[in-house]
Amino acid sequence: MKKNDRIELIIEDMGSDGTGVAKWRGPSDDERNGMTFFVKDALIGDKISAVITKLKKTYGYARLLEVLKPSPYRVKPQCPLHRQCGGCQIQALAYEKQLEYKENKVRSSLMRIGGFQDSQIPMEPVIGMKEPFRYRNKAQYPVGRDKNGKLAAGFYAARTHDIIPVKNCYLGVQQNQDVVECILSWMEEYNIEPYDENTGKGLIRHILVRYGFRSKQIMVCIVINGRSLPKAASLTDRLARIDGMTSISISINTQRNNVIMGDTVKTLWGSDYIKDEIGNIKFQISPLSFYQVNPVQTEILYNKVLEFADLSGEETVWDLYCGIGTISLFLAKKARKVYGIEIVPQAVADARRNASINGISNAEFFEGEAEAELERLFGGNETASSDGSAQDEAGAAALLKTRPQVVVADPPRKGCSVRLLDAVVKAGPEKIVYVSCDPATLARDLKYLCERGYELDRVQAVDQFCQTVHVETICCLSRIK
Repeated sequence: MKKNDRIELIIEDMGSDGTGVAKWRGPSDDERNGMTFFVKDALIGDKISAVITKLKKTYGYARLLEVLKPSPYRVKPQCPLHRQCGGCQIQALAYEKQLEYKENKVRSSLMRIGGFQDSQIPMEPVIGMKEPFRYRNKAQYPVGRDKNGKLAAGFYAARTHDIIPVKNCYLGVQQNQDVVECILSWMEEYNIEPYDENTGKGLIRHILVRYGFRSKQIMVCIVINGRSLPKAASLTDRLARIDGMTSISISINTQRNNVIMGDTVKTLWGSDYIKDEIGNIKFQISPLSFYQVNPVQTEILYNKVLEFADLSGEETVWDLYCGIGTISLFLAKKARKVYGIEIVPQAVADARRNASINGISNAEFFEGEAEAELERLFGGNETASSDGSAQDEAGAAALLKTRPQVVVADPPRKGCSVRLLDAVVKAGPEKIVYVSCDPATLARDLKYLCERGYELDRVQAVDQFCQTVHVETICCLSRIK
């Protein structure tokens, strides 16, 4: 067996990135032996023909040539570009099988990385969507030129920065197409150049579109490699004609890196933000706000967080990585007091504003590192003053009121730092509700917490990212008495 050999495989499993997994078995191999192959775009149950692209000692990679016998779970994708585009890795898999795959992905990570036994994982059935398309309220289109030199906006091909032209993404709202076509035609008319990653030249880097599912408001933010936008009045006049257009802005990013948004945002037309609602909570969303991309599932997700927290109205809750206060404001309905902490200044300002417009007075927001704030309050020396004497009774009472009975954490994909987890353990909440978009880092962090006095009570996967390999998970941990 060597590179470029053609082989036939039956796909027996799918990896965490959606890649098909198969065993090639020679005449002397039994069911347990054989060479493992990973094949992109192959689905569990497929019989395929593939060509070997890379060989290691015990495994290899192959490229799908032909599906000889399709899996019973293979369906016709809505998007004709699903294989080229890196966005919808499993759109060809029947939706019910997607849900099963994601539930198994969470369980497998908890067992393999977290060290949990299957019997120790209180997994509840994954929550899917009735309509698993057109659910995204946010789209970010890189702008460049295709291999023929034609102006293009779309999404990156898997594992590359090659732009696949996509105007009509079936995960996003249809208004996105109107916005992209409008901006591209304006660029063509005025000879506005797209950004070139190789040279660092060109102006237009990305197009960000946000849509309020309840409000029907549209926000457009154009990321530029410069300080201003030429012919801006012409562009804003055209974009403003799109029904629902509410905010048009530019984000200045002159750095040569892979970060999309710059730190500076300037409004060109309309409002600085759009409005939307989750449940009965109203939010103002700016271009830099973190806001869950699937509003239908987000309401389900946040109600689950509230259910897992099981608040009586007497608890103090700390919401770590609170963003613009989305989870905090849900929790405030049932808690005595909620403290949200977030490192992004703009998000903290948005969170305070969102609390105000909803008339919520029992939620307070801090700017800073969650680790530092928890260590400052609960790091172990909170009852001693500089001269070693005990704090006065008023100070001790104030501290007691801030000590959390419940901690909620919704970290980025990289999960929580050890420093943060240690600070949470020292704070000693009765309950921790952990929201994660990455089962691997979730499993790592749960293992750490369960080795330090907590036990896993509930695990719930929610399909926030239909047609992709990504999954959101909520876990509830309680302190062992």
